[in-house]
Amino acid sequence: MLMEVLGAALLGLALSAAAVRGLEPRLPSRRVVLVSGVVGALFGAYLTHFALGPGHNTLLATFVGAVLVSAVVLSLLLRPAHGPRRRPHRTPFSLPSRG
Repeated sequence: MLMEVLGAALLGLALSAAAVRGLEPRLPSRRVVLVSGVVGALFGAYLTHFALGPGHNTLLATFVGAVLVSAVVLSLLLRPAHGPRRRPHRTPFSLPSRG
């Protein structure tokens, strides 16, 4: 059990550090991202361990669940990219409105 907790925390930390490094302009502060990644991984490990039940102590499945939930939590922190705004798409053969 201790190995699952430590492994999940390290995986969440690594995933959130990679997110900070690659997507820093689109994320909130570094501290929020790192904490969210670790907490998401710990919750994912707990959820996977609970879902599998007492007879299935597979470390790999717990780690996969931890990484997936951590990735979902980190994806919720993303903001839209800043860039040139595109014009709204008009349907073909539509006439412009006058007002």
